[in-house]
Amino acid sequence: MSSLPLQPTHRSTVRRGKHRAVTDRATLHEILRDGLVAHLGVQAGDHPVVLPVAYGVDPDGPDVGGSLYLHGSVASHWLRAAQQQTVCATITELDGLVLAQTAFNHSMNYRCAVVIGTARPVLDSTEREHALALIVDHAIPGRAATLRPNTAKELAATAVFAVALHEASVKVRVGGPADEPEEQIDGTWAGVIPLRRVAAAPIDADYATAPVPPEVAQCDLRAGNSARTRR
Repeated sequence: MSSLPLQPTHRSTVRRGKHRAVTDRATLHEILRDGLVAHLGVQAGDHPVVLPVAYGVDPDGPDVGGSLYLHGSVASHWLRAAQQQTVCATITELDGLVLAQTAFNHSMNYRCAVVIGTARPVLDSTEREHALALIVDHAIPGRAATLRPNTAKELAATAVFAVALHEASVKVRVGGPADEPEEQIDGTWAGVIPLRRVAAAPIDADYATAPVPPEVAQCDLRAGNSARTRR
């Protein structure tokens, strides 16, 4: 699968900022692994909608290039609109604020993946259970195995979709500001403010009787961008 082109059609070919385009699937998988929220764009009737959703990834899933799994309530209008339609899922990791000496050259360091594909309803019960476990484990690896099984009522209320990882646009920006020599001035600071995600200590639910499990207690070790890539 690694030999599949990442941008097989014109709709995913990067044109603006081509020097920041990345075409290897390893970078796509890294961004998907590090991210926690996907913004899913669908055409809901006469208007587009972009909604934040949790997701799970199976690089070896049944779809071409692997599978991106999304879920929601069966009563959700956007889920009904997305079924068997082309959707766009965007995952962005913000790594820094880039402050230049000119407003025009201010920027951000980021890693962004835009996955485009058909939202395939996941109807097979085994694949549905696998997808839901992946979504839980994406945030807290190993968590799904510690939970009670899903009930028939819960499964009936949950819709699961898969989007093939076959087609995606990936862009990455790293480094400092890019003021040209003739634009540089004295007396104005320029540089980068690095950003990373930080998890605070877990807070017990009022009804929790068990101690904080290791996979939850160690969540702060995976919260930073670089740390999550090592999990």
